[in-house]
Formats: sequence, structure tokens, C-alpha cells
Amino acid sequence: MLTDDLRQELRTRIAAAVTSREAAVDVMKELQRHYGWLTDEAVEEAAALLGLSTLQVEELATFYEMIYRRPVGRRVIHACDSISCWAVGGEHMMAQLARHLGIEPGETTKDGMFTLLPCCCLGNCGDGPAMMIGDTLYGRLTAEKLEEILAQEKKTL
Repeated sequence: MLTDDLRQELRTRIAAAVTSREAAVDVMKELQRHYGWLTDEAVEEAAALLGLSTLQVEELATFYEMIYRRPVGRRVIHACDSISCWAVGGEHMMAQLARHLGIEPGETTKDGMFTLLPCCCLGNCGDGPAMMIGDTLYGRLTAEKLEEILAQEKKTL
């Protein structure tokens, strides 16, 4: 359930947009932050706030790969699987991440800490292979860098 403060904050953001649909991704991301993922309840809340149907919100939610329609770990690792990253070792990076976490791409660790998701492009093609954890983008990844980053992420959880 939304707090009154969050509901008012979202209404303010929607009012500042040219159209309510323009604010839809921002609203969904904020609801996702609140719930941990975009629950069915959150889709209904977004639709009510935006003046859209739940189907319209669902269509938008499933289009964007950083909107999660199922539970995810506390940290989501988006590993770029674009051709640019694969050409410079992305396949090995993905395999190392999966091995280190003990999961396959698309899965969440048993402790709920990490979800590993392939991502079609992170826009960091010149610094591949790349991944993003939360809002932090990492590039020019090596086996050593991956180990350091994951160790640091575990400390912050």
C-alpha cells in the first residue's frame, strides 16, 4: 500500500508532465522502488494515478527491461549481451557472473541478494564488456574487476 506522502509525490510528478503517459515510466520506477518490483497492486495504483487502464500500464511495464514484473533480488545485475560487449568478452563475463553467484541468467540467488539479467544494451559500447548494478554502470570488465565489484556489493547489502 502506498503512503500518502508517496501518493502525493507521484501526483505532483504527473501534474508536472505534459501528459500523464509521459510520467508513466517515472511512476512505475518509483512504485518499483517502493515495493521491490512492480506488483499487480502497483500496476493498478499506477493506472489509477495516471488515468490509464491497467492494460496500458502493463504494456509499458513489459516493454522496459528495467521494470520488473516479478520479484528480483535486492541488487539486480544487468549484464550487457549486445554484439559490442560479446565481441570483447561479454560471454565470458556472463559465465563468470553466473558461476560466482551460483545461478543462471534470469535467476535470483537463494539468499535473495542478486538477480542476474541479460540486457540488450547498456549504451556503453565503447567500454565493453559492461554491466549495471542498480544505477551504477561498470565497463571494461575483467575477471578481477568482477570479483572486486561483487565483493563490494555484498558489503553494502
